[in-house]
Amino acid sequence: MPEFDINSLKFTADGLIPAIAQDAATGEVLMMAWMNAESLSETLKTGRVTYWSRSRGALWRKGETSGHIQTLKELRVDCDRDCLLMQVEQIGPACHTNRRSCFYTAVRDGGEFELMPPEGET
Repeated sequence: MPEFDINSLKFTADGLIPAIAQDAATGEVLMMAWMNAESLSETLKTGRVTYWSRSRGALWRKGETSGHIQTLKELRVDCDRDCLLMQVEQIGPACHTNRRSCFYTAVRDGGEFELMPPEGET
């Protein structure tokens, strides 16, 4: 088995790569965020998912303030090596809106439908 080489990935001109978080147990897509080589290295080293926050220009350790952490179970690289799929164990909501998934809006018959309320609301 060849050793994984971060340098083999195709990062954007800004040094970023899209990373999709998927619940390892259910297959549910939870969110998409950006990683750089440093955040990916930290994720692989610690097992705690860390992203790159474009708005803050800094590492973003998922759940650092909310407690809604993601633990990496498996990292997958797509065929073009320009996108990551992380199978994670999610504690609490993944979305900053307090929903399980960031993908809570469906477009159906030309309209938008909210699929889930924030956790704790009915």
